[in-house]
Amino acid sequence: MSGTSEGSRPAAVTSPHSAGPSATECHPPSSGAGARGSEPHGYRAAFRAATVPMAVVDHEGLVLAANDALGGLLGFSAAALATQSAADLLDLAADGRTWHAYREVLHGRRSRFCCTRRLKHPDGRALWAEITVVPMPEPEAGRAGAPRPGTGRVLLSVADVSDRRELQKRLRHLQMHDPVTRLPNRALFFERLSAVLESPPYEDGSVGGGGRIGLCYLDLDGFKAVNDTMGHRIGDRLLAAVAARLTDCAAQDRPHHPGAHLVARLGGDEFAILVEDSAGTQALTDLARAVLAALQKPFDLDGQRLSVSASIGVVERAVADTSATGLMQAADTTLYWAKADGKARWTVFDPERNAHRMTRQTLSSHLRPAVERGEFTIEYQPLVGMADGVVRGVEALVRWNHPQFGLLSPNRFVAIAEEDGSIVQLGRWVLRSACRQARRWQLDHPAESPLFISVNVAVRQVWDSDLVTDVAEILAETGLDPALLQLELTESAVMGSAGRPLQALQSLSDMGVRIAIDDFGTGYSNLAYLSRLPVSVLKLDGSFVRGFRYDDGDRPSCADETIVEAMVHLAHRLGLTVTAECVETAGQAERLRRIGCDTGQGWLYSRAVAPERIAELIGGRKLNV
Repeated sequence: MSGTSEGSRPAAVTSPHSAGPSATECHPPSSGAGARGSEPHGYRAAFRAATVPMAVVDHEGLVLAANDALGGLLGFSAAALATQSAADLLDLAADGRTWHAYREVLHGRRSRFCCTRRLKHPDGRALWAEITVVPMPEPEAGRAGAPRPGTGRVLLSVADVSDRRELQKRLRHLQMHDPVTRLPNRALFFERLSAVLESPPYEDGSVGGGGRIGLCYLDLDGFKAVNDTMGHRIGDRLLAAVAARLTDCAAQDRPHHPGAHLVARLGGDEFAILVEDSAGTQALTDLARAVLAALQKPFDLDGQRLSVSASIGVVERAVADTSATGLMQAADTTLYWAKADGKARWTVFDPERNAHRMTRQTLSSHLRPAVERGEFTIEYQPLVGMADGVVRGVEALVRWNHPQFGLLSPNRFVAIAEEDGSIVQLGRWVLRSACRQARRWQLDHPAESPLFISVNVAVRQVWDSDLVTDVAEILAETGLDPALLQLELTESAVMGSAGRPLQALQSLSDMGVRIAIDDFGTGYSNLAYLSRLPVSVLKLDGSFVRGFRYDDGDRPSCADETIVEAMVHLAHRLGLTVTAECVETAGQAERLRRIGCDTGQGWLYSRAVAPERIAELIGGRKLNV
């Protein structure tokens, strides 16, 4: 290695015992005195007899004197070390930073220098040495014993810190490994992951050869039940057995590259297999498939055979296109998909599916503020009498004018609102707005029979709010007759009603409000419940009406028509009216009319429209089709 700008290192005999990585600097306390021929005999004797390996080095880096301890450490006699380069003997020129700092001390521009080097002992074992270099003071001319700083010589000392390094190594191993499975823990996993992602690319632009990275992120299905029923001792043994099988799978995946995959326990029953230099998604899915097969074999623990499964999220991408945070977020999302899709499976990260999830999350975070900002509007779809084509009422259908995604239909956000509870606030706003609009139509057209308004209600509104009080207050506020309000609940919500929900429905019915079961025929269809619930209207699901078409183009399909006819007759026997949804053709309308269906709703009559369009229909409300 070439020297610094002060000059090249002098040629010297290179020690066969020096080797090792570049050092890190430290700043130890200032050390000792010089060793010169003009100094008292006692200093020279102490220098030679000291058990700490030491040497006096001149400003060119050559050894002027060394003690026996240093000679023994390096495998030379003390005299043989004289005139040799200290840098070569102790590997101080292995990296530019260390070499520069060492030269700074030699030339008096630095007060001290310390580094750690891995050396080879004469007996063949490796040792870690801490090397300290400090300037030696020189006596001031004419005043013996009064030292002054000099630039001629430095004192070099060497301390064997192998035991300390070994202790540090053991402590780090304990810190970075899981005590139950002996696998690398979360801290070591992220340290390795960060190192892979931060590695500089090769000349061909790749990192680690292939330039791609893969991750199998897995979670045991039902592990909590094992802990709860069999205790944590069995649970820990199961985790250790799972870790062993994962390690075997990783080793078998690349038998000629041991350690190429990092298997880690990230916490609880979560494990990860980090694949450097990934060969592609197919290779990752093959590994995931092998892991699932290995874990499906029973575990024999203390004479008990346990069977477990796992869900695995698989992510594979270019190193240059990701970060540790991004990779783990994708893996966590994909693991959630695997769980949601039925568990005991692997799922590959899908950018399109993730974009949908991100959109859903964005909508969820914007829902509540959107109600306060007035971003929602309501359109109304006519409900038409099948016998005469007269508009009897309208259904209120909420829309969201989202500033980023445009006009959104209810199927884009209602389910989200039900999950996070914002449906209560949104539903109350829809109910109030719809009732106010229905009352306005009534006042604007006093000579016409008023339209009833049908409003959808989520089951969470019944549970999480005082729906009865809300309805009573809104009817009183708007002046709308309770008989002109119809509340729609899905079949699954109504049929499962008991306790508070059933009491609420009964109170609303007693108030004069009509209760309708929406999408009837697709849920529980519990006829015993139907006879006891305070229901006025059945709304047949559109799938039945869409079945009113022809098979093979030449004969009608009568199965759906038979089912609808039976439900209509049953409803009429129970004193209920029936509304058919999704009526799109005149043929469908005619068959529904013949069956005896009371009202219809669909594009045949009208799409959902603004309230102004409904006002235009009120004068001559018959819709001819």
